[in-house]
Parts: sequence; C-alpha cells; structure tokens
Amino acid sequence: MNFRHIIYGALPLVILLGAGFGLRLRGQEEPSSRQEEPPVPVKWVEDLNSAITNDLSCLPAMDQVVDSFMNHWSLKGASLAVMRNDSLLYARGYGKADPDTPMTPGTRMRLASVSKLLTAVGIMRLQEEGKVFLDSPVFGPFGILNRYDPYIRDDNYCLITVENLLRHQAGFTSRGGDVMFSTAQFMQRHGLKEPPTTDYLVKAELGKPLYYEPGTWQEYSNFGYLLASLVIEQVSGMPYEEFMQQEVFEPAHCHGFRLGGDYLKDRQSGETRYFTQPDDKPVASFDGKYASVSRCYGGNYISGLYGAGGWVGSAVELARLVACIDGGGPVPDLLDPFSVNQMTVWFDDDTYGLGWLDCRPEGEWTRTGSFAGTSALIKKYADGECWIFITNTSTWRGSRFTRNTGDLCKNLRGRFDAQLPVRDLFRE
Repeated sequence: MNFRHIIYGALPLVILLGAGFGLRLRGQEEPSSRQEEPPVPVKWVEDLNSAITNDLSCLPAMDQVVDSFMNHWSLKGASLAVMRNDSLLYARGYGKADPDTPMTPGTRMRLASVSKLLTAVGIMRLQEEGKVFLDSPVFGPFGILNRYDPYIRDDNYCLITVENLLRHQAGFTSRGGDVMFSTAQFMQRHGLKEPPTTDYLVKAELGKPLYYEPGTWQEYSNFGYLLASLVIEQVSGMPYEEFMQQEVFEPAHCHGFRLGGDYLKDRQSGETRYFTQPDDKPVASFDGKYASVSRCYGGNYISGLYGAGGWVGSAVELARLVACIDGGGPVPDLLDPFSVNQMTVWFDDDTYGLGWLDCRPEGEWTRTGSFAGTSALIKKYADGECWIFITNTSTWRGSRFTRNTGDLCKNLRGRFDAQLPVRDLFRE
C-alpha cells in the first residue's frame, strides 16, 4: 500500500479534531450566549418515486435536446435528475418505460455498476460503526471471510484488504472472461445444471492464482465487489440486501431500491422494461434453460451480481442518495466528512475511488454502469451540481455509451444551467 493511502485523510481529521477541541481562528468571535430559536424541522418527501412526476419539470428547449439525443441513439426511454447543493431542481422521464407506459422520474431501472457505489457506502457505514476497516484483511487467519481459506491455493490472498476490493486492487482479472458474466461457461466447466450459488462460485474462484500482488496494481473486478457484498453480510450479521435497505436506503428516505431479477417475469413493481437495438441478435440464456433469449432478459445472471451490479432504482432516489454521501447540506449525510473524503480523494489517474469510478483533483466525481438494456451515469461536479441520466435501452457502443451521456450532461449544463428552477423537490 502506497504511503499516500495512509495520510489521505489527515487534513479532514485535523479539521475535525480542531473543531472538537474548540480551536478558533484569529479574529473569530466567541460564540454568543444568546438563545437561538430552534430550527423548524424540514419535512422531506417520503415517496419520491410517486410524488415527483413529469408535470413538475418542464423546460421545453432542454427537453428537446434530450429528445433529439434519444432519437439519435434509438433509446426507448430515459430519466434525468438534476440536483444542485442537495436541492433537486429538475426531474423528468422521457419516452416510454414500456409500450403503454411513459417514463417518469420515479421509474426504476437497472443501475448496473452504479451498484458498486451503493455497496461502498454500505462498507463505509460499517466502518463508522467500528465493525470493519478499510485495512481489514479479507482472508487469512484474521480475515473477515476466512471460512473460505481452505479453498485458497495462492498465499497472496492473505494480503487482500477491504480497500483493495473497493479500489479494484485485489489481484483479480477478467482476462479470459469475467466470471460474473460467464455463467453458462462456468456451469459447463463444473458440470452444473443450475447456476452456481454464490458460495459455490466463490470457492471455485479462490482456487485460482491472483493475477498480481494485491495493492500493487488495479484491474476492474466485478468479482471483487461480490466479495465486498459478502463482507457486509459477514460483519453485519444480516443478508446483504436487508442490511442495505435498513442501514443505507431507509435512513436516506429512499424506499424503492431492490435487487433486480433476470427475466421479464422477474420485473419489480414500477420497474421499466428493457430493450436492445433492433439488430441485436438473440443469445442462449445464462442458465442454459433457453436456446434463444433477448440479451437483456436472460443473457446475464443479474440476480447473481449482488453489490457488483444487481440494484434497481430510480433517478430521483439515486439523486437523493448522492445528496446523503456528498459531505454537504441541507440533506443530512449518512457518512461523516472523513468517510466522504476517503471515498473521493484523488491520488492519480490510475487509482479508483471507493465505489466512485473516477474522482478528479478539482472535485468532480463520476460513476457509470451499463449492460444489456441499461446505461446509468452519475456526474457530480465541483460546483455542487449533480446530473443523473439512466436509460432502458442498449446501444451498439456498449459501456462506451456512458461517455456520450456525459457529453450530453455537459452540453445541457452549458446551455440551460441558468434556466433551471431554483427550488427543492425533495422537500414537501
């Protein structure tokens, strides 16, 4: 672990300690002894997905740009949420959630790898409770998941820390195929008639040697975030989804997040339908049950992704959650400033944030996610603005399409930022 990983939280810690010991800057006045009136409690909208509708946001010129973007990329539906300094200014659905239902700001969509940000928040919540730490070992005699030690053949596994999992620095590789998206091949290799349980998958994968020594390099790993989900289960004593609901989403007043399903029949209440491009060829299902399925319904083992990519949620609730982990107000934060700093500090261009895909030195944070039938982007800017754009349709660009949505948000900001209404849709 580089020395900078030891000191990156030093400045916020000094600030916090200074505040705790009552240090004052030169010229700062003594606190007044005058009795202040207690603040009026803020009443937050509880059911964001139902309360925030399309008719609350209308900026025709901007909406026309979004419509043109969707037509260009053949998107069936999309949802946009714009937040500034924790205030939700604009939220609108475009196109269709399914052929008979318009998209709304509260329509739930698969979040793909945006799920990793949610999982990282869960880990940070547990760290603040003193139940796990970023430098906690994952395997080995004192490891959180040491029940898997008998299946390990490479001693370097004992070097993996929780932080390595969150920063994609644990030593795993997807060269030769990502096991989280190669379920049919895994079943064939192991002679299985059903998709592997998480326990079976982990035991099998831990028998492989690591690609590099943990902490010395990074390679994006969905399997690493599956392990992070299991870390949450082990240290919390709760199923992963139950912990996330109780300790992350409910305190944030986000009640619509769910782990998604694999087939159309598994669609959640209020969830969109997913689409691929007309020329996208059918594939065999991930579980071997069907010879020909749409790639977005049965092509991937969505329910097996857990915290690596399994969450379903709306743009407005995702905005609300970001407001709870950005270190600012007025929305109360779930994490203290030190944790926010740990998640977003920039080291260099080759180091991922914790859950965030990219954190720039000027304070811009990015999280993306995509697979068949969905593309999601969170772009948090240094000036306090956050733009979230989620679609229910694949494009031929695959994961690279999130760069196009990032360009869209940049364009909309430049042209219409001053025209956005000054208000907060989060409040009643």
